[in-house]
Amino acid sequence: MSTLWQQLHFFTAAYMTGVIWFVQRVEYPLLSHAQGADPAASHREYTRRMGPVVGPMMLAEMGLQLYWIANERTALSLATGFLLALIWISTFALQVPAHEKLCQGYDAEIHRRLVRGNWIRTLSWTTRAGLLLIHFFYFD
Repeated sequence: MSTLWQQLHFFTAAYMTGVIWFVQRVEYPLLSHAQGADPAASHREYTRRMGPVVGPMMLAEMGLQLYWIANERTALSLATGFLLALIWISTFALQVPAHEKLCQGYDAEIHRRLVRGNWIRTLSWTTRAGLLLIHFFYFD
């Protein structure tokens, strides 16, 4: 039986996995279509609205991951921590700069890099959620 913090940890990873798949398969592909008279303004609004959806959950997920590593340093806690670090690095090294450029105006090459680079986060979050599900709910 898992503890409350483990359930919350899994919830944050599962939530972000759902969000990232939606973004990867629906939202990001739609960014290539002009939205309204000012695509840059539409993109700025998109990024403004996404912040509250993902920011608090990403912070909670990081806090729970650090708690796990601090209290139980195992291969699995370190592996899932590595995946989360990869997600954060990808977010701030690839996705944030691409979004900042797209907020200035649409650029097809920047958009392609955004979508391709986002697979790092998509696959990392999916793997994290799967590992946490198996560990916390079946082997703990």
